[in-house]
Amino acid sequence: MENEGARPAPRAVRLDHRQVRVLAHPLRMRLLGALRVKGPSTATRLAELLGTNTGATSYHLRQLAEVGLVAEDPDRGTGRQRFWRSAHDVTNWEPTDFDDDPDARAAIEWIQSDQVRHLAEHAEQWFATQHEWSPAWRDAFGMGDIFMAIPPARLEALKAELWQLLDRYRNEADPAEPGAEQVQIYLAAYPLLKEFR
Repeated sequence: MENEGARPAPRAVRLDHRQVRVLAHPLRMRLLGALRVKGPSTATRLAELLGTNTGATSYHLRQLAEVGLVAEDPDRGTGRQRFWRSAHDVTNWEPTDFDDDPDARAAIEWIQSDQVRHLAEHAEQWFATQHEWSPAWRDAFGMGDIFMAIPPARLEALKAELWQLLDRYRNEADPAEPGAEQVQIYLAAYPLLKEFR
């Protein structure tokens, strides 16, 4: 018997070669992210939110729709006003998924680099504004690191377990809970720098 209070599992997509090539664009990444965080919206509202023009936003939404990453929301909008929504809540891939396609491999490398750039910008914004947050939030936010020696299979298992934990917390989250804020959590694992090996 299903738990009546349980939220539906997040809709996930494993990127294919076409999707990754289309997604590897700064505005398209931002559009998809905005639809996932803010929910369905029009090209005009998205253009205002992202500081671009409606023509560019409309064009890039159509490109994302052609590969199934966004879709029109038929329950919203009237006449010429079209609402768009993310077709998925989560995007998955493994870098080796694209080893046989140099263009897709270059696209996924760009996407990964863009994620790192976004993390750096995000951290800089936090450092510039952290004094505006309560002590509880300043202590809760932040980052850390840990060093370990681990084979690839165990690292994959560790990542899978951490994602399960993050998914559980996300599914249990209640945006109406007093004091709740939207947060973004990054998960990264990289080889130790050569000078420390």
